[in-house]
Amino acid sequence: MMKSDFHPDWASPPGDTIADILRERNVSPEQFAAELRRPSEEVQSLLRGQVTITLELARQLEQTLGATFQFWMSRDYQYREDLERREQAATQWLSELPIQDMIRFGWLPSKPTPNLSSCLKFFDVPNVSAWSERYAQLQQVMSYRTSPTFSTKPAAVAAWLRQGEVEANAVDCKEWNADTFQHSLSEIRKLTREKDPDRFLPALKNLCAECGVAVVSLRAPNGCRASGATRFLSLTKAILMLSFRHLSDDHFWFTFFHEAGHLLLHGKRRFFLEGDDLTTDGDEKEADVFAASTLVPPEYRDEFLTLRPNHKTVIRFAMHVGISPGIVVGQLQYLGHLKYNQLNRLKRRYTWEG
Repeated sequence: MMKSDFHPDWASPPGDTIADILRERNVSPEQFAAELRRPSEEVQSLLRGQVTITLELARQLEQTLGATFQFWMSRDYQYREDLERREQAATQWLSELPIQDMIRFGWLPSKPTPNLSSCLKFFDVPNVSAWSERYAQLQQVMSYRTSPTFSTKPAAVAAWLRQGEVEANAVDCKEWNADTFQHSLSEIRKLTREKDPDRFLPALKNLCAECGVAVVSLRAPNGCRASGATRFLSLTKAILMLSFRHLSDDHFWFTFFHEAGHLLLHGKRRFFLEGDDLTTDGDEKEADVFAASTLVPPEYRDEFLTLRPNHKTVIRFAMHVGISPGIVVGQLQYLGHLKYNQLNRLKRRYTWEG
């Protein structure tokens, strides 16, 4: 969904107009029912929009309230049209959400079957219009930075971001401190040597929480090709999301340090999203340079760029600079010093359970 011509999904029944007139005249619904010569229950349904205004009823409203019967017929028609549009908008929105994955990953309960109400509750919004407004910044990012081969669905990305927010809110963090976070990166960099995510992820999260950063590793649902995202939840707490999208250590760690670069370089009011379908702007290039220079510091750059393309040389260099061999391979491939089918055995591969 998320189109620029999106219409708000609210609908005001003719009963709202009737109620306003009655309040102005200090007439109770019961008195109004007596004037119409209709049961009070029917009038209450009319005020709630549950009764369609027929020609006969429109003429009665004309006589009792003063507006023309054409006005009341038109008012009811517009309301019914708005209801239909709202229902269509909700149906379209639900069709774009990755509901099956949201159930499979435990973001939504499987029973009762997720519906409009439960999905709105997941996003903590009252209606689809409010959802569209809340994720307007996501829409803007994806509108301006998507490549011609764009295949990511904004609603799926929004679901991933929302679940990340839910999990980040549960993380106990100290207040954001840029200097502390900057200094922690050397310790975090050592974790790239650890093979097992069950060991390095808790350590990574603890180190970042000490600096005011909630790290959330969250599997991306179908339709979401994001690899990372960064933003500030408040002035004192940031969220750094990682999807393990490519399931390899070189991509995971480069994404982490790229997102860390955003936090340190680009302020608190920006939202950053990384993925296969997003083109690179100036801030993204700066974050790329930050990640690359953190992983392979400038003093090792000349040696790095002249490495011979064999396993022993890469492993020796990786041990020398204190990072995993897979990261060295990934960086050399990215720079074109290695083909993308070379030395991939040095990369560590991960899997998601379930």
